[in-house]
Amino acid sequence: MKSVVDRMEALGRFVSVASPHLPDDQLAPARELIARAGERLSLSRTHTVVALAGSTGAGKSSIFNALSGQSLSQTGVRRPTTGDTHACVFGSEEADTLLDWLKVGRRFHRDAGPGLDGLVLLDLPDFDSVASAHRVEADRLLSIVDLIVWVLHPQKYADKVVHKSYLAKFHEHRDITVVVLNQADLLSPADLQECVADLRQLLRADGLGDVPVITASTVAAPGLSGLTDTLREAVAARKAALRRLGADLTTVVATYNFPVVRREPFSKPVITRLNDALARAAGVPAVARATENAYVHRARKVTGWPPLRWLRRLRPDPLSRLHVGDSKGDATSIGPAAPAAQAGVTLALKETAAQVELPSPWDDEVLAAARSRKDDLPDALDQVIARTDLGLTRARWWWRIFGLLQWVFFAGVVAGLLWLAVRYVLFALALPEPPMPSFGRLPLPTALLIGGVLAGLLTSLMARIFVRVAARRHRRRIEKRMRAGVTQVAQDFVVTPATAVVSAYNQATDALAQAR
Repeated sequence: MKSVVDRMEALGRFVSVASPHLPDDQLAPARELIARAGERLSLSRTHTVVALAGSTGAGKSSIFNALSGQSLSQTGVRRPTTGDTHACVFGSEEADTLLDWLKVGRRFHRDAGPGLDGLVLLDLPDFDSVASAHRVEADRLLSIVDLIVWVLHPQKYADKVVHKSYLAKFHEHRDITVVVLNQADLLSPADLQECVADLRQLLRADGLGDVPVITASTVAAPGLSGLTDTLREAVAARKAALRRLGADLTTVVATYNFPVVRREPFSKPVITRLNDALARAAGVPAVARATENAYVHRARKVTGWPPLRWLRRLRPDPLSRLHVGDSKGDATSIGPAAPAAQAGVTLALKETAAQVELPSPWDDEVLAAARSRKDDLPDALDQVIARTDLGLTRARWWWRIFGLLQWVFFAGVVAGLLWLAVRYVLFALALPEPPMPSFGRLPLPTALLIGGVLAGLLTSLMARIFVRVAARRHRRRIEKRMRAGVTQVAQDFVVTPATAVVSAYNQATDALAQAR
């Protein structure tokens, strides 16, 4: 009992997890079984519902009347005579609620014989009836009763309709199946033995090789003792209902042929390619290059030769047209991604979804989840770029050192020029010149002028080298920072929704394995 209940609970978990991802028609049999199991077990566990099923003339109504001890169901051999299902309840305990659920209107009661207390015996309409309503009623009850007794006639036990349309389809229900070869009194002992052997061979072909085969007759030997004993065993065990549900459960679970193998979502290379595609679509390479150029531009405005700095100020900042870095808004002016970059994102999403290799329709669900927020990706990526701190709001301390040196050297140049200018004026006015100090063989004003220019050029050259190296390092650092933001967007907008589907698949297959 516990096993079947646990399996049914596992099927319920499967339905719960799979509902958002599988179509309703695919989950309908499982939902129906779960609901029916709950209803059947809540109605009665003390009653065992046994259905007598057979074709026209097989004698099931005669068996029903014989077991019930009175003529409750009309008998006949030439046409279907059982149009409505008849029920006989053995014992004092009422089964009206259970019969209401079974939708059986013709009900009778009798005192229970030894070991039959709790038996609810049903005489079904003939399943080969010319009246379609009879077949529908028989099929309906065959799908929900606890134990099925197939009543066969010696002349029609090999009928293909019986075996292909019914018995073979109940191979998963072998634990709740009993086959009765009725009217055995019509055969000699040798013929009966041969007939039973042939019937067992046919049942093995139907997948029912181990089901009980009972010979019976309502008018002569061997009588109904074998069938009665089988019914007593089923009633005493009180497990027919659970066995029925277990067999139905096996049948339903078999329709979900998903491989029960856990899937590990999204390998590192696949995630890396996804991040690369989104980074290109977001314009990370372009912003990184612009950041490097802006670093150089701003550094040279501080470290360059003072007279030429005004020319640098006339050039636009490489980041200004992109509205990044110093922008106070939440959007940039990068513009939409190029068609190649957009195609790269689409391909990366497909590759990400395909990497886990889920069976259909789960694979479509993973792809749909990966694409579920595709329209939101451009804005999210743009905000990542706009909000990334590019680290260029303040000048570096070493820029100022180079700038200070440039001003010192420029001051030397200016001092030398002014000194030479004063000497020229004194010379032009024929005024006496003051003593001229010298730096080696060069007059000091000339040494200041030439030395300041050379020192300034050398300082500019050194500053360019340092700035270029630092700009490249800064570019890599900022690119890493932007890619971290892009990775988070990929995680939130693509990986997390797709992973949820993979996780649901793993949970569903785990539950399915337990239900099996």
